[in-house]
Amino acid sequence: MHPLIPTSDATSILPTGAKTPPITVIGTEAIRATFDEQCLQQAINSRLAPGVTDLVLNPDAHCGYGAPVGCVLVSPTHVYPGPVGVDIKCSMSLLQLDLPADQIIDRPTRRALINAICERTPTGAGRGQRHAKKSRFVDETLGRQAVIEGASESVCTQLGIPPEWALRCEDSSHVGHDGTSAALGERLQRHLDGSFFRKFADKINQLGSYGGGNHFGECEIVHVEDNDRARAAADVFGLQDGKVAFLSHCGSRGIGHNLASGQFKALQAKFENWNIPLPGGDRELVYAPLGTPEADAYLDDMALGANFATVNHLLINALVLEAFQEVIPGVKGQLVYFISHNIARQEVVNNRMSWVHRKGSTRAFPAGHHALKGTIYESTGHPILLPGNPQAGSSVMVADEGAALSCYSVNHGAGRMLGRKAAIRQLDQKEVDQSFTEHDILTNCRQYPKDEAPAAYKDFDEVLRSVKSAGLATEVARLKARFVIKDGDQADD
Repeated sequence: MHPLIPTSDATSILPTGAKTPPITVIGTEAIRATFDEQCLQQAINSRLAPGVTDLVLNPDAHCGYGAPVGCVLVSPTHVYPGPVGVDIKCSMSLLQLDLPADQIIDRPTRRALINAICERTPTGAGRGQRHAKKSRFVDETLGRQAVIEGASESVCTQLGIPPEWALRCEDSSHVGHDGTSAALGERLQRHLDGSFFRKFADKINQLGSYGGGNHFGECEIVHVEDNDRARAAADVFGLQDGKVAFLSHCGSRGIGHNLASGQFKALQAKFENWNIPLPGGDRELVYAPLGTPEADAYLDDMALGANFATVNHLLINALVLEAFQEVIPGVKGQLVYFISHNIARQEVVNNRMSWVHRKGSTRAFPAGHHALKGTIYESTGHPILLPGNPQAGSSVMVADEGAALSCYSVNHGAGRMLGRKAAIRQLDQKEVDQSFTEHDILTNCRQYPKDEAPAAYKDFDEVLRSVKSAGLATEVARLKARFVIKDGDQADD
């Protein structure tokens, strides 16, 4: 057993059994009970890996590949594909509409909106533009530009994305290992010249689409917290109390999966050929020292996948706005924020430039943080988008000074309580579907996926209580779902 030693109501430490500082754990007593032994062992394996100086376990943490989902890993000397994950730059985005909540009370309007969105943004693994009759076609030339440049003004303009939305992104574009986009162009061409991207055009056609699994689009009503700080932050963020917003969760689709899987295979082959010990004996915890060709290759591939994810999200939001305007003419929308939870970024940690790997973890810079200087978020901190579940709601938060404890990071959502197979085995389909009816939440699915049911996830309010009690962040607004778009067969009324 790995004992967690409480240090406050919502924090604890996990000793590693070695001569290293312990792991920082965020979570109340109830949340700590959700961490199983495998999750804790993965955290220890990750903390003891070469070059790692800090590891944080967030309240949504659960078992992942190599490193737990819901962790932060810091290293000034190495990069790790595992603590980024297979879905490079899986992210959240929020679109605020100037539409009062009472405009979507009736079910026919919501059903029309669901249909209009699904006609533009397909869902499901392997599905792309050809599966949605009103999607935005992206040819291979523009697709190459998008993965090299990210949300540049040129890319946004060609895709019908408001270019100013790039200013409301955690990162609107990513560069290669040497700080240039030219390195990404060379890396992409190398992939295209070989057999790595045999179906590159098909993968580019996934721009503007949701995947499967836990990815979703969700129509929300914004409820700003009733206090001065929340109202001030909401004003800066562009959140409008009592009005409709749209929350999206997806990542880099097939391109990101290809790039990440290729990196795992390449590094695992190196470890085997060179007989390098694996941290904890885990093949998913391979790594590369900075400055090596292997690290350069990983950083370039991560950036290519991240640029795809960025453009994918912004295009989805443009298509969602278009769908609302088709059903309710005259609606206007503004991107609130776009933020990742599967990425490695260079940040200053303990006065040292490091690579901060966030796997199922969200950046949380508070007001006054040096990285926000010159942005509209300098005096408030940036928005943190945390999905809970459709019935409990989702949250927009803002970081507090105490976020330094967690390397300026918070959770990325509620976190799973049941694995997918266990959820499918244990949950009753009729009860899952009935719960949505009782909450008057429509979906595009004939049957809501049991492995994505609210009961498969941790108690979101307890997760948020952990974050608040630990002094990491404060809630600005709660988002209440009115309809959900998931991977599933089209439903009707």
